[in-house]
Amino acid sequence: MSTVSRLPRLQGFNYRGRHCYFLTFCTYKRRATLLDRSVASMVVMQILRAAARFEFAVPAYCLMPDHVHLLMEGRSERSDLRRFIKRAKQSSGQRYAVAANGSLWQDSYYDHVVRPEEDLGRIARYIIENPVRAGLVKTPLDYPFVGSTVWPLNELIRR
Repeated sequence: MSTVSRLPRLQGFNYRGRHCYFLTFCTYKRRATLLDRSVASMVVMQILRAAARFEFAVPAYCLMPDHVHLLMEGRSERSDLRRFIKRAKQSSGQRYAVAANGSLWQDSYYDHVVRPEEDLGRIARYIIENPVRAGLVKTPLDYPFVGSTVWPLNELIRR
């Protein structure tokens, strides 16, 4: 039996409240599961539902074939990142498991707590330009699985 190692989180930080985070979730065994448009659409829907439930804005998201990048912004003192992640991964993972009889996500995730002096627009642009850097499209506007609940995509490109 193998033990799943958990990535360390910031000690003494409770991941609740009006904070911003840059997150990465990887698919199980880094499989290109998110190339399937129906799976990717379902994942976006579950992420946005969980974000609303746990009071997060999503200044940027991008689903690549084998991972997801998110920029999350807590909108209240009740915004709870750990609960958001658990719900988003669990709900999308369960739907995927029923449809495909397999695992969707690796167990852990990568997080970066965004510091107040960091430029959210720059981080958001970095996220939505991921498919361009990977050579999948010429512009983020051509990629179906990038977006924001905060800014129009064409405005985000100019930030």
